[in-house]
Amino acid sequence: MIQIDRDENKEILKESVAYLENRGFEHIQADVEGYETPKSYHKKDSDVVITPDIVADRAGIKHYFEISLKSEKPRQLKSKWQFLDTLTRMRNQRFKIITRRGHYKFTDEMLKDLNLEKNLIKL
Repeated sequence: MIQIDRDENKEILKESVAYLENRGFEHIQADVEGYETPKSYHKKDSDVVITPDIVADRAGIKHYFEISLKSEKPRQLKSKWQFLDTLTRMRNQRFKIITRRGHYKFTDEMLKDLNLEKNLIKL
């Protein structure tokens, strides 16, 4: 989710972190109280900052998680997902998308627009 949506949806972020802890992920980083904030990436010659929603490790592999919720700025969200997908492919890491009921169709359309094949984590 983008920064504007992150402030409104802290509870969903906390639920997602709890879900990942129960699935055996370690060294979880998220923009939630009690956790370290994930590393941000800055676009050159611009004010654009990309911060993954959640970063965690399991079995020695780093996983980047994005929470997909309907957004007012889908273009910004698409560019963030595209960047994270490219980054994880280059580094042999994983990029996964977490979504909730009521947001499945929006998420599927976004993935089709980007030509990304992802198995969604549905909470």
